Amino acid sequence: MSPQNRFRRLIPTREQLAQGRFTRWLAPWLGQRKLWHWSRRGVALGVAIGIFFGLLIPVAQIPLSAAAAIALRANIPAAMGSTLVSNPVTFAPIYYLAWRTGARLTGHQGQPPPAALTPPHSSAPGDATAHEANAPASAWQRVQALGKPLIVGLGLFAIAGGLLAYATVSVLWWLHVRLKRRKRRAH
Repeated sequence: MSPQNRFRRLIPTREQLAQGRFTRWLAPWLGQRKLWHWSRRGVALGVAIGIFFGLLIPVAQIPLSAAAAIALRANIPAAMGSTLVSNPVTFAPIYYLAWRTGARLTGHQGQPPPAALTPPHSSAPGDATAHEANAPASAWQRVQALGKPLIVGLGLFAIAGGLLAYATVSVLWWLHVRLKRRKRRAH
C-alpha cells in the first residue's frame, strides 16, 4: 500500500466529521467539494492554517482549524492533520522556546525567570511586612508572569510557522508536478 493511500485512510470522512462531538456544528458546510479537493493552494493553505492553530492555542485546535479552513476555502483534512505539530511529545519544547523568544522580545531577557516564579526568601519570624512581601506567588501570579512572553512567542511562532508551511508546501507541490511532467516528456 502506498504512503498516500495509508495517509488517506487516516483522514476522517465528511460523515465522521458531521457526526463528531466537536465538529458537528460544521456539518452544514462540510459538503462543499472544494474543501476536500487536493490542490496545491488548498493543501498549502490547509497546512498553514493547521500549523497556525496547532502552535497558537493548546485546546480546540482541530475544530478551530476546520472552521478557518471552511472560511478560507482550504483543504479540511490538511488543516486538521497539521494541527498535530503540537502533541504530547512536542508541546513542552515548543512552549519553552516560545516563552524564551517572547521573553527576549518583551524585555524579560529569558533569564532569570520572572520574579513571580522564584521561591520566597525567608524572613524574621515576627516581621509581618517582610512576610507579606515575600509570600509565595499564587498559581495565577505565576501564569501571569509567564503570560505575556508566552503569548508573544506563540503568536510569533504561529505566524512564522503558518507562512513557512504555506511556502514549503507550495514549492514542494510545484517541484513534484514539474518532475512528473519531465518524466512524462522523457517517455
